[in-house]
Amino acid sequence: MTDILIVEDNTELAALLTDFLRDEGYTVTAVESGERALELFEKYGAKLVVLDINLPGMDGFAVCSKLREDTDTPILIVSCRTDKDDKINGLDLGADDYIEKPYDIDILIAKIKGIFRRRYQREILTADGVELNLADRTAVIDGKEAELTSKEFDLLALLISNRGKVMKKQYLFSTIWGSDSESEMQTLHVHINRLRAKLGDDPKNAKRLVTVWGVGFKYV
Repeated sequence: MTDILIVEDNTELAALLTDFLRDEGYTVTAVESGERALELFEKYGAKLVVLDINLPGMDGFAVCSKLREDTDTPILIVSCRTDKDDKINGLDLGADDYIEKPYDIDILIAKIKGIFRRRYQREILTADGVELNLADRTAVIDGKEAELTSKEFDLLALLISNRGKVMKKQYLFSTIWGSDSESEMQTLHVHINRLRAKLGDDPKNAKRLVTVWGVGFKYV
């Protein structure tokens, strides 16, 4: 699951916001249309949707309405449409906030951080000496703070969330890297090895992150 799904047809603006948010430690996917946004959300999910209104094809209001049929994921509308009626419409359709363009990037990021704190601050995953705080994306392993990359954090969180279950390689890869077309399956194995090192697991006799040969991995 990605942290933030940006739906913005201005590719330059989307790329700029993506870079800022990734610098803050979030995993981010950006798409240019409402149809593509719904497709990716259904497949991979997201913790927050940053949604423009003026989109080619399905507009942002329609996307917001469709998302609200099945999920309570926070939706932050960011639009150049400043009419009172537009704001009311967006909020009535289920958006959590409505920000006008042009916006101050620091204020937008502060609002995004606030949404994550309010929604996810109590979501802490624990397992056998490992503690992952999903709100601030920090990790503690055996009582010590651990430095995890964004992908390492997401991968470990997914495995711990499904503790005891065998997670197929393809599922892990498509969930964590599925929208990143430049990645390859070998990337998964590299990250598994890095996680084992940080978990203190012996690759030949892993106690936490176990390989199920021919299938995938599981956190025991």
